[in-house]
Amino acid sequence: MLQLSFIRDNRDLTLAGLRKRNFANAETAVDQVLNLDQQRRETQKELDNVLARANAKAKEIGALMKNGQKEAAETAKAETADLKVVSKGLEDDLKALEKQVQEVLVTLPNLPHSSVPEGRSAEDNEVVLENGAIPTLPEGAQPHWELIKKLDIIDFELGVKITGAGFPVYKGKGARLQRALINFFLDNALEAGYFEIQPPIVINEESGFGTGQLPDKEGQMYYAKEDNLYLIPTAEVPITNLYRDVILAESDLPVKNVGYTPCFRREAGSWGAHVRGLNRLHQFDKVEIVQIRKPEESYAALEEMSRYVQGLLQKLELPYRVLRLCGGDMGFTSALTYDMEVWSAAQQRWLEVSSVSNFETYQANRLKLRYKAEGRTQLLHTLNGSALALPRIVASILENNQQPDGSIRIPAVLVPYCGFDKIG
Repeated sequence: MLQLSFIRDNRDLTLAGLRKRNFANAETAVDQVLNLDQQRRETQKELDNVLARANAKAKEIGALMKNGQKEAAETAKAETADLKVVSKGLEDDLKALEKQVQEVLVTLPNLPHSSVPEGRSAEDNEVVLENGAIPTLPEGAQPHWELIKKLDIIDFELGVKITGAGFPVYKGKGARLQRALINFFLDNALEAGYFEIQPPIVINEESGFGTGQLPDKEGQMYYAKEDNLYLIPTAEVPITNLYRDVILAESDLPVKNVGYTPCFRREAGSWGAHVRGLNRLHQFDKVEIVQIRKPEESYAALEEMSRYVQGLLQKLELPYRVLRLCGGDMGFTSALTYDMEVWSAAQQRWLEVSSVSNFETYQANRLKLRYKAEGRTQLLHTLNGSALALPRIVASILENNQQPDGSIRIPAVLVPYCGFDKIG
C-alpha cells in the first residue's frame, strides 16, 4: 500500500507513476484520497481541541469543588458532558474518514521504479538478455503433452477423474522428476544462504491483505467459505506474513527465506492452446525465495536474485531470456519485475518460469513490517522470486531434451537427484 505521507508530499510524482501503469482515473483517485486526508486532519485537530477543553474543565471542576463552589462545579460538569458528546461525534467522524482513506489507498497499485519501461501489455516488455543456444530437435519431436502421454509419466485424465481439469497426477519417473527438481532447487537455495521454511498452504484474510492478494485477487484464489481461509497462490504469501506486525533489529537483516509449497490458482478465464498440458495448471509445485532488505539495499538484492534464478536455468541447460516488465504488465504490488522465460523447442515459444520482484515498501506498509536503527523505526523493502515454478520447467526439459530414439535426456545436474539419466 502506498504511504499517505508520500502521496501528500509528492502528488505529481504519484500521478506520473500511476499513469505509467495505465491506472484509470489516477488524478481522481489521488485527489480523492488527499481531500479525505485533509478532512481527516481537520477533524483530528478539532477533536484534539475539544479533548483539551474537556481536560481543562475537569481540572476546573476539581478546583471549584475544593473551594466549595458547587453550583459553578455543576455548571462545569454539564459543559463537560456536552464536550464528551461532541468528542464522541468527532471520534466517529474520524474513524469513518480513516476508513474511507484506506478504502481508496488499497485500490492504488505500487508506483513503478524509474527503470520500468512504458507500455500496456506483454508486447511492450523489454528484453534485457538472452542466454543459451536454441536446441535443434530431431525429426518427429513432439510437445510435452504428447510426450507425457507416450511415456506415461503424467496423467491429466486421472486428475480430471479425481478433481478436475488442471490437477494432473504425476507417476513413476514423472513423480521422481518433480521430487528431484524440488530438492535441487531447495539445496541450491540453502547453499546461497537462504533459510528454509515450510509454511501453511492456507491463509487468513489478514495474510492475503498483507501481501496484496486481497482485495485485488480474491477471484483467482480458492476459498474455503466455512473457515474463511484461502489456498495460497504462492509461498510468498505465508512466508512474507511471518513478519507481519514485526519490528526487526538491524542485526536481523537481511532476511533470506526459501520454501517449497504446492500452489493453487483458479486461473479464471484462461483458455486456448497456450494453456495446454503443463502450461497452466490450477495446482502446481513451486520453490519460492523471499528477501527482506533495507531500502538502500533492495535493488542490489533484486539483481542478485535475478542472477541466482538465471544460475538455476543455466545448470538445467535451458535457454532463457530475461524481461523487464513494462508499466502495464507488472503485478499490482510490484515496483520492478524481471520475468525469466525458457525456450520451449517443440512449442516454438518462450514460457515464463519465474518472476522476481521488488515491492519496495508497498507490502511492508500493509504488513507493518519495520526495522529499528539508531532509535527510530522505518519500513523495510520486501522482494520475492520463483526459484523455480515446476510445470513449465518440466515441459521445457521434456521438449528440449528429446533424443532421436524418442527418449528424454535428463540434465546432468539432476541425475543424482533422479537416480536415472533418461526417461523412455
